[in-house]
Amino acid sequence: MDDSEPYWLFGLHAVRAALANPRRAVHEMMVTTNALRRLDPLPRRIQPETVDVRRLNKLLGDAVHQGVAIRVSPLKSVALDEIAGGRLVLCLDHITDPHNVGAILRSAAAFKADGIVVTRRHSASETGVLAKSASGALDMVPIAVETNMSRAVDALREAGFRTIALDSEAETTLSEQPRADRWAFVLGAEGKGVRPGVRASCDATAAIEVPGALASLNVSNAAAIILYAAQTHLLGDKA
Repeated sequence: MDDSEPYWLFGLHAVRAALANPRRAVHEMMVTTNALRRLDPLPRRIQPETVDVRRLNKLLGDAVHQGVAIRVSPLKSVALDEIAGGRLVLCLDHITDPHNVGAILRSAAAFKADGIVVTRRHSASETGVLAKSASGALDMVPIAVETNMSRAVDALREAGFRTIALDSEAETTLSEQPRADRWAFVLGAEGKGVRPGVRASCDATAAIEVPGALASLNVSNAAAIILYAAQTHLLGDKA
């Protein structure tokens, strides 16, 4: 995350959200006549270049671009303090797959998470693939890029968050957690899970109850379940 080079962002939902985001720098836009009609009215004043779909195919290869692409600068990281002012945060510990991160962002937007924390290294780069997977959520959910995840978790805990590392081998489950006013959930990469040092910074570990024969979940599916649980019964009443 927080890369500096401009890139091509594509897809109707991703482009519409990026154009509507005042924090997003947009340098140019290529769009087919049909896609331009579907985007009308454009969320910001920009002079698009109307092109044939074959030009977009040549530019983006096999990407499902839906007839539109914009060249953008990556979003700047928000301060951790900005996210810490909310009630529901996800921390992604060394999750590098852009499809997973995009899907997590999409769930975070749907369930009104206040932000996501990632590490500067060993995280998914901001790319068109990630943005398309997020379906617009990349420009909706604040992302804090931190050097050290353990210190970020410590800071969230000091700010009043109950911090939980997801671990399929944990002795307690998500449904056994008490209600709390503020939650920060830490998810790790598939296979490796949350790193031991980061796990040690959390208040507790918890597993998602899985009654079926297959006990493991894709990390983006796990994130959606966690966010749903938080919004339906884990978050305490607002003061």
